[in-house]
Parts: sequence; structure tokens; C-alpha cells
Amino acid sequence: MSDIRPKVGKQAASGLFRILFAILKNKWFWIFGAPIFLVVVSARACTTYVPPNRVGIKQVNYGSNSGIRKEAYGPGLHFVTAGVERLHLFPSDLQVVSFSDSGTEMSRRSRTAPAIKVQTSDGYNVTLDVSVLFHIVDPYRVFTESGPGRSFEDKMVVPRADRILRKTLGELNSEEFYAGPKRIDKSRAAQAQLAVELAGYGIKLDAVLVRRYTYDSKYQQLIEGRKIKDQTVFWRQAEAKSAIEERKRDTIVAEGKATQEVELARGAAEIQKIRAQADLYRRKQAAQGKLLVELAEAKGTQLETEALQGAGSEAMVGLKMAEVLKGVKVLVLPSDGKDGMNPLDLPSMLRKLEVAP
Repeated sequence: MSDIRPKVGKQAASGLFRILFAILKNKWFWIFGAPIFLVVVSARACTTYVPPNRVGIKQVNYGSNSGIRKEAYGPGLHFVTAGVERLHLFPSDLQVVSFSDSGTEMSRRSRTAPAIKVQTSDGYNVTLDVSVLFHIVDPYRVFTESGPGRSFEDKMVVPRADRILRKTLGELNSEEFYAGPKRIDKSRAAQAQLAVELAGYGIKLDAVLVRRYTYDSKYQQLIEGRKIKDQTVFWRQAEAKSAIEERKRDTIVAEGKATQEVELARGAAEIQKIRAQADLYRRKQAAQGKLLVELAEAKGTQLETEALQGAGSEAMVGLKMAEVLKGVKVLVLPSDGKDGMNPLDLPSMLRKLEVAP
């Protein structure tokens, strides 16, 4: 097997050599192929392609105009003299420098740097995971200050961000760092200061994001103990508030029941009052009706009396007496003479009436 491989390699090299020799012997190659080949090679040697999201800065190596040109070359194909000029490419889109000791997704997709170690004013250590977002707005200034390639990250962004964040956030004590509001204010102050410094080097700072902070183990234990105490205090306060609210609720319920009983009693009293008023009204109406009847009867009697006193009254009296004596037997006895009746002589009157024996 080892003897076959050298033989195959020698045969392939011999075949390529024969093909190349045949091409060079062909006159059409020298007429058409060679000029095209020279044009392609020259074009590749004298042009540089700038891809999207990139910008180029030209450097002239020789001649009286040697140096760095301020003109920025955008995406596309640009003419560059081979061996004399060169285009240095810089990114023009959003750039991220991630300060972290853990391999997060963001750190894998961006420039990484060690996490920022901050010492608080009371001596505790805090490790920060920070993301710095920025744009290159002046590639000429970036190139003249930091050089070609991505050296601007190591020479300008990383050291300045680390220094400013450590200094600004280090002014906080551990309590202020843990609480939040002052830490946020200091983070904004650090972003403003870093933006001013990077602007002088052609870099625009977009944001400084403090993604995570970790305390050292000693202070972490202290924080956990304090959290437990705080939670216990909050629990006791919640219990006290709950007891107060329960007493308020019981008071409100008792007051509600008392109000209900008072309203029920008031309703019953109103019912009795209405009933009494209705009875009084009924009695008044009955009395008024009785009075009207009696007045009508008295008026009728008056009219009747007046009628009896007028013309024809004797006849009316006789008629009334007749009505009274209707059905009564009348016996007429003389009161004088021989057979006259003496009302005082009872035995004689009885004999005449044939009552006595």
C-alpha cells in the first residue's frame, strides 16, 4: 500500500505538468488567455473590497504623500496601488465588549474581557458583569490613536471602561451597592464619563449595562443573614398589621350590627307611628262622619219641627197620633152625668168596664 501512493502522486504530477506544458505551447493562450490572466491578477493586486458594515482607511507607505488619509471608504471595490497603498478595515456597526468571567451567550458573540473587580468604600469586593456598547464614528481618529485592526478595544475601550467603573462604583459602600438606586446613579455617571473620554478618540458610546454583580463569600453570608432578619421583621410587621386590620374589621362588624338593630328598632317605631296615625285618621274620619250624620238628623228634626209649626200642622199632628195609636182599641167614656166616669173612683170604673165581679 505504501508503494502505491508515491507512484500515484508521481503520475498526477506528471499529468499536470504535461497539461501545463500543452497550454503554454498553445498560441491561443498567449493571444487571449495570458492578457486576461494578467488583467485579473492586476485587478486583484490593485483593488481592495470593503464588505458591508465595514469602513476603510487608506495608508500610503511611500512617496511625498505617505501617511494616513482621513477619507473613509465605504462598502464596495476601491482602487489601491499594490505595494504602495493599503486599506485598513474597521467595523461600522454596533460593537460590544463584554466584561465577564462566565461564558455567556453575549460574551461568546462579542469581545470578551475579565469581569470588573470593584472594592466598595467599606472594603468588600464585588465582581461586575458589564457590557459596553459603542460605534466607531471616526475611523481615522481610531486608527491614529490605537493602530490597525481591533487594537482599539484593548487600547481604548477595555482599560478606560474598567478604570472608570472601578473608580465610580467604588465610591459606594456595600449597603448602597446592594440597595440599588445609588448604584444605578453611579452606573449612569460612569457611562457619561466614559462617553466623554471615548468621544475624543472617534468612538460613540451607546450604553453601559451592568448585567450582574456578585459579592464575595463573606459579605454574601452577611447579606443572607440580614435578609432573613429583614424578612422576620417584615413578617412581624405584617402580623401586627393583620391583627390591627382584624380588630378594625370586628369593630366595623359590631358597629354594623348595632346600626342594623337601631335601624330595625327605628323601623318598628315608624311602623307603630304610622299605625297610630292611621288609627287616629280613621277615628277622626269616623267622628266626622258621625258628626255629619247627627248634624243631618238634627237638621232634619229642625226642619220637621218647623214644618209642624206651620200651616197644616194640626193635621200632621193628627196623622202622627193616628200612626201612634194604630192597632190600639179606644174606649170612649163620658165624664159627667149619671153614667159619667170618675177616674178617682176605681171600683165604679172597674164595674163599668166589667172587670170587677
